[in-house]
Amino acid sequence: MASSSFPFPTENEKFAIEGLTFDDVLLVPAASEVLPDAVDTTCRFTNNINLRIPLASAAMDTVTEARLAVAMARHGGIGVIHRNLSLEE
Repeated sequence: MASSSFPFPTENEKFAIEGLTFDDVLLVPAASEVLPDAVDTTCRFTNNINLRIPLASAAMDTVTEARLAVAMARHGGIGVIHRNLSLEE
């Protein structure tokens, strides 16, 4: 992908190709003038899947089973189930 601001990508180009993990972001509690109703946390997970909150659980048998995947979906995120989960579970 050619960058219009070579050698440094713009913010839109950078975040289009790079994801952030928990260790990349530090949230410091503080007073804010932003009201919760004014915040939009929707994001695109894939071309066909939009999320209301930008959270995805890990596809690990010690992390995401059916119950967590359902709970994540109900709250607007996505639970990626692991490959060892049987259909019965």
